[in-house]
Amino acid sequence: MHRPLPSALPCCAGIGLRAPHHAELLERRPTAGWLEVHSENFFACGGAALRFLETVRAHYPLSLHGVGLSLGSGDDAGRHLAKLKALVERVDPVAVSEHLCWSSVDGRHLNDLLPLPCSEAALDLVCARLDAVQNTLRRTILVENVASYVEFADSTMPEWEFISEVARRSGCGILLDVNNVYVSACNHAFAARRYLDAIPAAAVGEIHLAGYEHCDDFLIDTHGRPVQPPVWQLYEAALARFGPRPTLIEWDTDIPPLAVLLAEAARANACLGACHARVV
Repeated sequence: MHRPLPSALPCCAGIGLRAPHHAELLERRPTAGWLEVHSENFFACGGAALRFLETVRAHYPLSLHGVGLSLGSGDDAGRHLAKLKALVERVDPVAVSEHLCWSSVDGRHLNDLLPLPCSEAALDLVCARLDAVQNTLRRTILVENVASYVEFADSTMPEWEFISEVARRSGCGILLDVNNVYVSACNHAFAARRYLDAIPAAAVGEIHLAGYEHCDDFLIDTHGRPVQPPVWQLYEAALARFGPRPTLIEWDTDIPPLAVLLAEAARANACLGACHARVV
């Protein structure tokens, strides 16, 4: 089945749009390359939230980013996928993405993005699920690497090989979360640059940046702080490796004023501009 490319986002920095900024965004309509929202927040059939999203879509390129499809679970995702399809058809986003993780089992949903064992069995499951999702939506989606705090004894390959193989087998694109790469690299003592080097450049359709926090001797992906200096450095390495890519600033807890997010996006745009100059 022919599907559109996974992302038609402009190659600049966008911001994650969260409820505290809705009114200000509509009133000011600040310069922002594009916006991302969590799909599940707009699954209602109507109402103020959906009307707001349609208004936003008329003024900004929009990406739908899912947190509940649970690609690594064996649970039936039919109802969730039907709601996502209805939303996609209604607002026509320029990109749709989901996390490479699991978050439900036996009908019970967990408020977390849990890592998968990097095994052949998990690979088969995820690719089958992705095939169903992409065929239902009639478009290619992006899948995002999550931060992890444990490793599985039955993993048979490193995560970077796993996500690369998911993209190869399913035809999906990769949403590379550079902050998550850094957090996992610190937690599991591998080289973050090795991760970047293993990812096929053609598969990377988008990059995420966010903040982390220290907790004793490991890092937690909290999305509650500015992007930290080591992640900015890794982002520059990612741009050197993959070329300019649409980049999102995520901030989901302790949400700051809109101006702070826009300033972070401006810094990402400066990195993208330098990368464009090198490419030209």
